[in-house]
Amino acid sequence: MSQEEEFLNKLATDLIYRFPPNFDDVEDERRHRKERLAVALRVFGKFGFEEGVAGHITARDPEHTDHFWVNPFGMSFKHIRVSDLILVNHAGQVVQGRHPVNEAAFAIHSQLHQARPDVVAAAHSHSTYGRALSALGQKLAPITQDACAFYEDHGLFDDYTGVVTDLEEGKRIAAALGGSKAVILRNHGLLTVGDSVDAAAWWFVTMERSCQVQLLAQAAGTPVPIEHDNAVVTRGQLGNDLVAWVNYQPIADQVIREQPDLFE
Repeated sequence: MSQEEEFLNKLATDLIYRFPPNFDDVEDERRHRKERLAVALRVFGKFGFEEGVAGHITARDPEHTDHFWVNPFGMSFKHIRVSDLILVNHAGQVVQGRHPVNEAAFAIHSQLHQARPDVVAAAHSHSTYGRALSALGQKLAPITQDACAFYEDHGLFDDYTGVVTDLEEGKRIAAALGGSKAVILRNHGLLTVGDSVDAAAWWFVTMERSCQVQLLAQAAGTPVPIEHDNAVVTRGQLGNDLVAWVNYQPIADQVIREQPDLFE
């Protein structure tokens, strides 16, 4: 090995790479998931993904896997702290926390978590561009590199019957999601899932931005799609939950530095 190669190898070993943490203790893992959930809710508040009391992000409890942590009904994303989060069981009862659960959050998320044991977190909100694209009954087209993360990996719930308060409706949404990372709810908005809170939150952020780009491109003319094989390759490069986790860290870091009270 040359001196230059030895020097480069030493540099590489000194670099700091960030990866999702692993836990041996369930209490540590629970605390981590709650903290990341509070961060994600603050991110949604920062990005303006609020519409009154609509919107929710859930994180499966690592011990009681048929329970999930969620933001309480009627509290602004911008104000939520770790101590405000509530734990909801499979029957929709709040078993930890001081606030009620959003009925729609339980109807949708309980069925998603039941149908997808691989999913740790799910995110849904009434964001502007997600709602706009959903009103067209369209899916995301592979017209940008970022949108390719969702190529052939998101569904369309092509129905609207009112506010989701029925578990059967939640089951239908879960069926439309299938094994994908996201689903567009027609006339409603976006829903994303991931194997971590960070991944689910990133998929929502980048999907909302991709909806914005698609609407802008369609308004300006006829978008040129990325060819199928290249879209598939790009999805393989960008479309997994680890890549989502990595992409999300700079956003989370901003919010943590700006709003450290969220950990209270």
